[in-house]
Amino acid sequence: MHLDGAGHALDTAPPGWRSRTPVLAYGSNACPSKITWLRTQLGLTGPVIAARVRCTGLASVWAAGLRERDGQRPATLTALPGRTEDHFVWFATPEQLAVLDVCEGRGNRYDLAVLDNADIRLDGELLSGVHAYVGAAPVRFPLLVNGSPVLVADVAQAEAASLVGEPAAGHGLACTVLPPESTFS
Repeated sequence: MHLDGAGHALDTAPPGWRSRTPVLAYGSNACPSKITWLRTQLGLTGPVIAARVRCTGLASVWAAGLRERDGQRPATLTALPGRTEDHFVWFATPEQLAVLDVCEGRGNRYDLAVLDNADIRLDGELLSGVHAYVGAAPVRFPLLVNGSPVLVADVAQAEAASLVGEPAAGHGLACTVLPPESTFS
């Protein structure tokens, strides 16, 4: 749990946190400093509950386009059969989802989607209804270098901006994109 600029054990989390919306956090959204940035820049409030999960069949890869604000290449998500990665799932409140929507450029750069039949496990337990921000436009589709996506785990962000390739045709994930006007309660 992230609150007041520090990490805290999940046993101190507010009751009912598992009933919040599960959102896969990959790339910078799993970083405590990004959570602090979201608080100071976009008004994120309340405890951020995040738990480490094991994901199979998907991967965090570098996106085809660069961010306008800093010229860095952001991470995006792609289907990658047989790949297993550890990420985090935020158990987000509706207010926290609204902040993430703004940060991710929902409906423009990224879509919010429910991952259909994703193999995402928390302490071995299969989670259902996990949401994720997935590429909505070629600039946030996976970058293909020599025809393959580039894993975030394989190339540091400092080098990722200089990669040369082309955008994939899409993210390849089995998912249901939620319309931008969707709200959560």
